[in-house]
Amino acid sequence: MKFKIIDISVPIKEGMTVWPKGLAPLFKMISSFNKGDQWTETEVKMNLHSGTHLDSPLHKIKGGSSIDKLRLEEMIGPAFVVHLPKIKVITAQDLDDLNLPKNTARLLFKTFNSNFWKNKEKKFQKKFVGLSPDAASWLVSHKIKLVGNDYLSVAQFDKQPEVHKILLENKIILLEGLNLSSVKAGVYQLICLPMKFMNTEAASARAILIK
Repeated sequence: MKFKIIDISVPIKEGMTVWPKGLAPLFKMISSFNKGDQWTETEVKMNLHSGTHLDSPLHKIKGGSSIDKLRLEEMIGPAFVVHLPKIKVITAQDLDDLNLPKNTARLLFKTFNSNFWKNKEKKFQKKFVGLSPDAASWLVSHKIKLVGNDYLSVAQFDKQPEVHKILLENKIILLEGLNLSSVKAGVYQLICLPMKFMNTEAASARAILIK
């Protein structure tokens, strides 16, 4: 059987787009062949919400589960990619209009945000497309297990606490910082595994779609 693997992860590198006041990744080569060493070794310092990453309840909820407690089964399986190229905010009505396949559990949003990655836009964009609070409540009521967005947050810039709280209190896994610019709408197999950082609220992830 032939299949296609699509990497929807954002590369982690110095100078990349990060959340305002966030720490951009810093790489330090502590040994290298060019210095006469017999191996190459690198250290990195970065915010865990850089690039493609997963949020756990601990991110916004006091006493919430950390990233190492998330169920891996929720991050692997069929995912529906929806394309919403013209909207500025994802509302409950937009979600109703999608007529999603029955039993959809993982939902990834492709919006005009993906153009930021495609065009290699480094400046953070506050007017990115994200979920409204009523859309977050819709996802809860429709038993969505994982939701992903094609910018650094699933929520609108000015709706961060409210939307995150609705989703994370209901244990919906948040997959943020996706690059869906080369992905068409439809059903794929998603594989997205976070680094196993202990007792943290987030972790970098490598996310792929299989068609």
